[in-house]
Amino acid sequence: MRVALQKDSTLNFQDLGLDRPLLKALEALGHDTPTPIQVKAIPTVLDGRDVVGLAQTGTGKTAAFSLPLLQRLSASAKGRPAPKTVRALILSPTRELAAQIHQSVRDYSKGMKLNSMVVFGGVSVRPQIANAARGVDVMIATPGRLLDLIDQKAVSLDRVETLILDEADQMLDIGFLPAIRRIIGMCPAK
Repeated sequence: MRVALQKDSTLNFQDLGLDRPLLKALEALGHDTPTPIQVKAIPTVLDGRDVVGLAQTGTGKTAAFSLPLLQRLSASAKGRPAPKTVRALILSPTRELAAQIHQSVRDYSKGMKLNSMVVFGGVSVRPQIANAARGVDVMIATPGRLLDLIDQKAVSLDRVETLILDEADQMLDIGFLPAIRRIIGMCPAK
């Protein structure tokens, strides 16, 4: 599905091909008009293609990648994920951003049979290990704590269907390249 921006027309989220549960969640949050990054990214991600998105803070990048991700996961869900596995992994450079992304994913996925969790350092690892043990549809994580969980055999990335690097430039700037390479190497090639 391709969506062309026209100066004199206003698109809504339904025009982008989003399913009813996501449209209801967006309506409940008061979001009715997609931003330019959402107009360009959502149909592309729904088509299963890779996307590199660049936009300023506050332009709706999180919705641009998480809405189509949630729709694709929901459409292909076959019950709960296997224990200690992750279907979609979103890497974030900071725990604050990871927490914000997790809240958005939770808000958007209301009414869907998907679970999510956030993983970052500075808090007890025990609840994170317990949550990961059940299997996770969407895990939002900082690279360091995720590697801690992997090293403890609390989570496996061998069933990841989608990998998202949010604020990838910032993660590279602060030295996460070795961690990111290691994490990517543990995910399936496709």
